[in-house]
Amino acid sequence: MGNRQISPDLKLAAVHLHEQGVLSTQEIIDYFSFSRHTFWCIRKLYHETGDVVKPHSGYTGQPQLLNLTDIQYLITLVNHQPNWFLDKLASLLQQNHFISVHFSTIHWELICAGVSLKKLCKVASE
Repeated sequence: MGNRQISPDLKLAAVHLHEQGVLSTQEIIDYFSFSRHTFWCIRKLYHETGDVVKPHSGYTGQPQLLNLTDIQYLITLVNHQPNWFLDKLASLLQQNHFISVHFSTIHWELICAGVSLKKLCKVASE
């Protein structure tokens, strides 16, 4: 059988047919080509959550360290003093916004905000 995607409709039909007594466990396994373990996992999930599909987590990855206000503060600092190094920006962020982040995080957030070395050189020359 291997790893294959089983549609939620098929899973739900199998659970309902089993609960209504229309088909036995062995018949469901034969007709739907489930393994016994897969069927019991589907049935257990249905009884625990009321659904045959695992709920998806709304959050993936790590939470963001900097919110919009912090990023706007960094952009203001960069526009005011474009020649400051990232460690100086990190210390100012820690002192004024009470957030301690690594300078690589600041660098990444500035890149995502559209601040590039070319733009910094242009601001510094003005």
